[in-house]
Amino acid sequence: MNINNHEGYIYFLFEHKSYPARYIAFQLLKYMIEIWETKIKKEELNKLPVIIPLVIYHGTERWKISTALKEMIRGYEELPADAKRYIPDYEYILYNISQFTDEQIKGEALDKAALTIMRDIQTGDTLRIMNSFLMAAKYLSELSNKQTGMEYFETMVRYIFNVRGDISPKDVQTLAVQIENTYPEGSDIMMTLAEKLKEEGLKEGLKEGLEKGLEKGKREERLSTAIKLLTKKLGPLPGEIKSKISKLDLVTLEIIIDDIFEYENLEDVKKYIN
Repeated sequence: MNINNHEGYIYFLFEHKSYPARYIAFQLLKYMIEIWETKIKKEELNKLPVIIPLVIYHGTERWKISTALKEMIRGYEELPADAKRYIPDYEYILYNISQFTDEQIKGEALDKAALTIMRDIQTGDTLRIMNSFLMAAKYLSELSNKQTGMEYFETMVRYIFNVRGDISPKDVQTLAVQIENTYPEGSDIMMTLAEKLKEEGLKEGLKEGLEKGLEKGKREERLSTAIKLLTKKLGPLPGEIKSKISKLDLVTLEIIIDDIFEYENLEDVKKYIN
């Protein structure tokens, strides 16, 4: 594209959060640096591309965190202007969709489907997320490329099953029947995925309720990620620490992973496991 009469391009870096993340400005900066490093190595660039970071927030808590990196730097505002020149700073765009109405969610079918699901994924009302799912399926059915629509529908189903722990096998059956009227292909995909999840080791959880098996699978994956990141940051973890971390719930594991840049030693981690 043309940027100030020069050929170039812009990266939009998207990161979505379901809860306020204190160190998101630092996390985004790390992502941007990784993108620049990749472009330099692959294309041997002399100039770096523009990156515009955007955080999509769909949580229930109010986002009170500053969108500027400088707020993370101690004493930044008290520094003289000559000193500030040498300190990196930038702002990210915060796009809070948690309060959007259906009418306010606009754009192409795919955009509306994604934003509708992300807006309601954390709601405590099971009926609401089921209705949102049906609405998103309707948007995807409007895509002219049916193959693309089915691929995104499968991604959406996997996302909901992995995040929500209160969608029962009965709910799955109900949704499949309702979707069949507007998006027959989606109904088939949904039931096929439910069967596939059973085959992937979630059969026992599905017997007690689909939500328990899915949550267990995601928790094990996040536990593995937390152990790997902590080991990389702090070195080999004592057996006692590993044992305590292995007993944490999914929410606490997510917080530990999100705050990985904050830790300086094991004492910083122990506040989550004691």
